Amino acid sequence: MRRPEPDSAAARRRSRAAAEWLVRRDRGLTGAEQDEFLQWLALDPRHGEWLALHRRTVADFTALADWRPEHSGEPNPDLLAFPRRRVLRSPWVVVAAAVVVAACVALWPRPTSPAAGAGDEPRRRLLEDGSVVELNRGAMVTAVFSTSERRAVLERGEAFFAVEKDPRRPFVVRAGGVDVRAVGTAFSVRLAPAGVEVLVAEGRVAVVPPPAPAGPVQDVALVDAGHRATVGVVPGAVPEILPVAPGEIARALDWQPRLLDFASAPLGLVVAEFNRRNAVQFTLADPGLAALPVVAAIRSDNTEGLARFLAAAPGVVVERRGPAEIVVRRRE
Repeated sequence: MRRPEPDSAAARRRSRAAAEWLVRRDRGLTGAEQDEFLQWLALDPRHGEWLALHRRTVADFTALADWRPEHSGEPNPDLLAFPRRRVLRSPWVVVAAAVVVAACVALWPRPTSPAAGAGDEPRRRLLEDGSVVELNRGAMVTAVFSTSERRAVLERGEAFFAVEKDPRRPFVVRAGGVDVRAVGTAFSVRLAPAGVEVLVAEGRVAVVPPPAPAGPVQDVALVDAGHRATVGVVPGAVPEILPVAPGEIARALDWQPRLLDFASAPLGLVVAEFNRRNAVQFTLADPGLAALPVVAAIRSDNTEGLARFLAAAPGVVVERRGPAEIVVRRRE
């Protein structure tokens, strides 16, 4: 893969930044880091080109690490060869490959306004302190910050909070009379009629149950990462804290919007993944379209971006049938 630009001090800085972002993405980005990464990509098209170059290099070395000679001491000359052009005979793949880097930027929706969050789709809010709130469908959160405290009220539904560290101003989420206190961590809160559920993905939070009308002060329950606390909304309720396996945490938070990175994935799989996550549904009018390979990185809640991406492919037409259905068919 060719270098995006001639060697220079600025080119080396861009290359180093791309390598650092590749490592951070492999580790997993927080909501704030995702914003920072996309802003970095949008600053200069060479950023995405350097990122693609480093990804290819990592894939090459991974192939080398997996190679084990059995019948010869000579390496296989085709081990790191580029795929044969038979895959690129489809004009769909040519178009998809040309926009794979741009898709990371163009197909990621802009942050929603602070008032968003009560619709049918997951919403994302960037709070004034840099903390990020992801709202599941139908959830509503109001935030009031002061010089001594950052407070968010979960009115209904479920939300995930990635809190910026500020020891001088603790971050408190109130749901049904239950307070969840954090300084800098990541956790979800779900408000149900029977109680409140807190799932901690990073760091530690303190869960404070509703106080009893008369009696001793209720103990504060400390909940570490990898644990779930469930507490009733009745006064004097005692939190129940249980460990949660990483796979279960991932499934519980699967509703969150995320960047879906498709590397020559069939369109049928892409459509199924989007339909599973969104109220707006894609329909393939021609079953033959399901096998078309897609190369793109698209945020999971960006149905409009996916529709624009598909409409740009040669021989493909995208039609809207009402507010909740998008039909994809071959051009006649």
